[in-house]
Amino acid sequence: MQAHSYGELKLFVDGEWLGAEGRVTEDVINPATGEPIAALPHATAEDLDRAVAAASRAFKAWRVTTAYDRAKIIRKAADILRERTNEIAPRMTMDQGKPIGEAIQEVHISADILDWTADEGRRTYGRVIPSRVSGARWLVTREPVGPVAGFTPWNFPGIIPARKISAALATGCTMVIKPSEETPSTVLEIARALDDAGLPKGVLNVVHGKPSDVSEHLIASDGIRKITFTGSTAVGKQLAVLAAQAGVKRTTMELGGHAPVLIFEDADIDLAIKVMAFAKFRNAGQVCISPTRFYVHDSVHDRFVEGFAKAAAALKVGDGLDPASQMGPLANSRRVPAMERMVADAVQRGAKVKTGGERGSNRGYFFAPTVVSDVPQDALAMNEEPFGPLAVTARFSSFDEVIEQANRLPYGLASYAFTQSARTAAMLGDAIEAGMLGINNNAISMTETPFGGVKQSGYGSEGGSEGMDAYLVTKFISHS
Repeated sequence: MQAHSYGELKLFVDGEWLGAEGRVTEDVINPATGEPIAALPHATAEDLDRAVAAASRAFKAWRVTTAYDRAKIIRKAADILRERTNEIAPRMTMDQGKPIGEAIQEVHISADILDWTADEGRRTYGRVIPSRVSGARWLVTREPVGPVAGFTPWNFPGIIPARKISAALATGCTMVIKPSEETPSTVLEIARALDDAGLPKGVLNVVHGKPSDVSEHLIASDGIRKITFTGSTAVGKQLAVLAAQAGVKRTTMELGGHAPVLIFEDADIDLAIKVMAFAKFRNAGQVCISPTRFYVHDSVHDRFVEGFAKAAAALKVGDGLDPASQMGPLANSRRVPAMERMVADAVQRGAKVKTGGERGSNRGYFFAPTVVSDVPQDALAMNEEPFGPLAVTARFSSFDEVIEQANRLPYGLASYAFTQSARTAAMLGDAIEAGMLGINNNAISMTETPFGGVKQSGYGSEGGSEGMDAYLVTKFISHS
C-alpha cells in the first residue's frame, strides 16, 4: 500500500490562505487508523466577518461578470481538478475513509459538476410575456440572490460542495462555505483550483470552526442573503429557524432520508441483488440516498436475503488506501456504536443477523457489511436512518401494504423498486412519497438531474437545471 502525505490545512478568505497561527485548531482523524493526520485551524469571529465582507464586496463585480466569462473560470477549475486527481483522492480517503477508487471517482464527478453547471449558468433565461396593455413590454428576468452561506457534511466532501459552489458561482452569487471539519481537504482543493483558474478574490471563501458557532455567526450576518445546507434533519430545522429569524433568508435544505426498497414478486432478483449490494455498501452505507429498508415480497424474500447476504459477506473491508479494499471504515468513532445499537435492538425484537453485525479490527472505525432479516416495524433501524453498512428486511404480500410501509416515515428523499411490470412501475411513480425513485436501477443522482426530497427530507433541489433556481431571484419588469 503506497504511503501518501496529507498536507497542511488552512482557511481561504478573500483570496488569502490563512494558517493555524493565532487560531484554535482541532485534529483531523484518519478513520482507518483512529490517529490524527493534520491540525485544522478554526476561523475567528474576525475571520468570519472578513469572509462575509469579502463575499459582499466581490458580489458587486461578480454579478455583472458575464455568464460566459464566469463559465470559463469554472470550467478551467474543473480541468485543474482532473489534473490533480492523484493528489486529491488519497487525501479524501485519508480523512473520510472511502476506498481510493470511490475517491478518484468522486473527484471526477466533482469536476463534471463544475463543467455542467458552468454551462447551465449561461442558460438561466428570462422570458417575454405578451402584454395586455398597448405599448407596454412585460419582461421576466433572473438575477443572482447574493452572497450565500453553504454548509456541507462529511460523507461526500467533493460532490456536495461542488454542487453548491458551482451553482452559486455560475449564477453570479458569491459564497462563504463551511465544510465538515472531519473532511476538510477536498473543498480546499476545489477552492485552490478555482483560485488558480482566475476566480476573483472574495467570490469564494472557505472557513472552519465549531459548527454551531460558525452557522449562527454566518446566518445572522447582514451580508448573507441565502443559506444552503446538506445534513441531518435535526440540524436543518435549527438552521431554518435561524434563517427565518435573521430576515426570512432563502434556504435550500437537503436533509436525512431512510430509503425504502420495494422488491416485488416479479422482480429480477439477481439484478436486485447486484444493484442494491453496490448501492447499499458504497461509502460504507454513509449515503443519504443509501437503500436501507428492504421490503421484499414473501414469495421471494428468502431467496433475495440469501443472495444479498452472500454478496455483502464477500466484500473486502479494509483501509481505503489499499486498492483491494471494497469498503472502508466508517467516517468517525460515533458510527460504530450506532451500528451495534441498531443491530442489538433488532435482534432483541426477533430479527435474524444473516451476515456481519460486528465491529472490525481494534484499529480504526470498521464495521462489517451487515444484513438483518425479518425486522419488525418498531425496531430502531426501521425508524431511524442507520447511515452505515446495515440493511434490514421485512416481508410484504400486497401493493397497498408495501406502499403504506414505504411512506410510513416522515422522510422522503430516495426510494427504489424492482419489478418487471410496467403497470406496477407506473403505480409506484404515483404512490411513492419521495423526491427520487429508481426503478430497476440506482441511477437517481446525476449531474444533470434534480436532487432533493419531500417531507422532513427537506426542500429545494440541487443538481440539474432545477438546482440553479435557488440561487436566482425572479424579477418582473413592466415597461411602457
